[in-house]
Amino acid sequence: MTKKQYQRYSPEFKIHALKRASEDGVTDKAVCEELGMSRRQLRRWRDQYHLMGDEAFPGLSVERDEEMAELKRRLKKAEQERDFLRDAAVFFAKESK
Repeated sequence: MTKKQYQRYSPEFKIHALKRASEDGVTDKAVCEELGMSRRQLRRWRDQYHLMGDEAFPGLSVERDEEMAELKRRLKKAEQERDFLRDAAVFFAKESK
């Protein structure tokens, strides 16, 4: 038995879908077909948004931002180490001649 993989949507995507569905002359069906999602999911998001307002979709943006900052720091350090090793290799190659 395989586990079904569920699609995760960002809070920005959810709000975009709800705004798109609330435009004049646009049906829920059209929005769902355009975005590749079910009408049931859109209804759930709409209900959640009506109940909780702007706090409906907290998402993981804070955790994501912190993780992104940490990864950027680690990448910068790795690039500095790489550059140092490259310069050292050039220096020692010149010295050995």
